[in-house]
Amino acid sequence: MTKKPRKEFKKQISDLVRKHGTPLFVIRKSKLLDQLKRFHTLLPRVKPFYAVKANSHAFILKTFAAAGTGFDVASIEEMRMLIDLGVGPERMIYANTVKKPEALKFAVDNKIDLMTFDSEYELNKIAQCAPNARVLVRIKVPNVGSIVELSLKFGAEPMDAIPFLIKAIRLGLRPVGVSFHVGSQNTHVANYLDSLELVSIIFKDAHLKQIPLEILDIGGGFPIRYFDHEKDLFAMTASHINKELNRLFPRDVQVIAEPGRVLCGPAGVLIMKVVGKSIRNNKHWYYLDDGVYGSLSGIVYDHCKYQYRIFKRGITQITTLAGPTCDSFDIISTSEELPELDIGDIIYVENIGAYSWVTATNFNGIPPAQVVTVD
Repeated sequence: MTKKPRKEFKKQISDLVRKHGTPLFVIRKSKLLDQLKRFHTLLPRVKPFYAVKANSHAFILKTFAAAGTGFDVASIEEMRMLIDLGVGPERMIYANTVKKPEALKFAVDNKIDLMTFDSEYELNKIAQCAPNARVLVRIKVPNVGSIVELSLKFGAEPMDAIPFLIKAIRLGLRPVGVSFHVGSQNTHVANYLDSLELVSIIFKDAHLKQIPLEILDIGGGFPIRYFDHEKDLFAMTASHINKELNRLFPRDVQVIAEPGRVLCGPAGVLIMKVVGKSIRNNKHWYYLDDGVYGSLSGIVYDHCKYQYRIFKRGITQITTLAGPTCDSFDIISTSEELPELDIGDIIYVENIGAYSWVTATNFNGIPPAQVVTVD
């Protein structure tokens, strides 16, 4: 399901709908691998640890596992899924900075020893439940321009980084590096540049205090295009990151990242049908068979906006799209320009692979969209 001429693409979608019905959540293997290759090309010094939370579907995990990718895990279940796929502990980083004691013990039992922390309380917990673990202190950095500001909830103050690393040593842990996250769908390249400059100061200070740091984790947040008019910010961001990495950090520092959206986002296509229509306040309303309680949950949880596409042509008008549930909150958009649609018409969304199907619910007894995988 690669980018194809309109007629061919329409036929492919029509064939999938005829075979499986709707709503459908299509995952494209070729696009997953294309994005992984692109990441390696644009950031050659950075080893990706795919953020499982972005989309934990088994097909995606199998694809990246076979490609040799590392993984950022946040729970026992995410660790277990990867272990079942044969992914070794050296390919996982436990990057949730608030870990349950039982999850830490599960990690220890399965030899997963690389993890992050951002508070003294978490450091004490790790020392108690996962002695001798390798730890990275996660610092708070600017999240300006990011759609989801993770610094609101995570990250130690930079001035506390060295004292925390020293305490880690005293607790019998192995401090190996520093991590940060500029926020999800980051559109402000200066966030990365400022963060790298800040971390380089911490690395130099650690070296003076004979703390042997060896890993720099630049997190995720790399942006993707949701609309045709948007620029390719990832390529521009990567170019600046490469220059700063080479300027600030010697080659013996291992650089890793936790990309999620940029790897799986472009691989997803959501296909829906119009199941109802009405005119309310002189505006056309179309009710679709998926909505904000389903695979469009990214509107709520990811603060995301999507581009809604159709195959029908005609004079457009300002239109409202709504989901299938009995809740008035289930309104997808109130300002789409579309021609008049009929019940049974197809609407589809591209670049919806991240933070969408994975956060869907069964509200009203309506199950999430059926997942279909294609090459």
